[in-house]
Amino acid sequence: MDDKNTMEDLLLAEKNACDLYLHGSIESGTQNVNQAFTKALQDSLTLQGDLYKKMTEKGWYTSQQAPQQQIQQVKQQYACSQQKQ
Repeated sequence: MDDKNTMEDLLLAEKNACDLYLHGSIESGTQNVNQAFTKALQDSLTLQGDLYKKMTEKGWYTSQQAPQQQIQQVKQQYACSQQKQ
């Protein structure tokens, strides 16, 4: 396994961890448990961001900017759906 594949696996694992920590914080029954999951989520999001940054620097993760028109359309759709509620 090469470095790129290793980083992709680590990123996927972090994404999964973030999902679990988020649900743990939402479903936690006590303040202590909520704080523990929230802290774990924050740490995991930081690590995930570091992985994205490193992969981007190496050219292993690319993203595209959404066209401004598409961004405006999504904002408008979201605003309309909020008004209906």
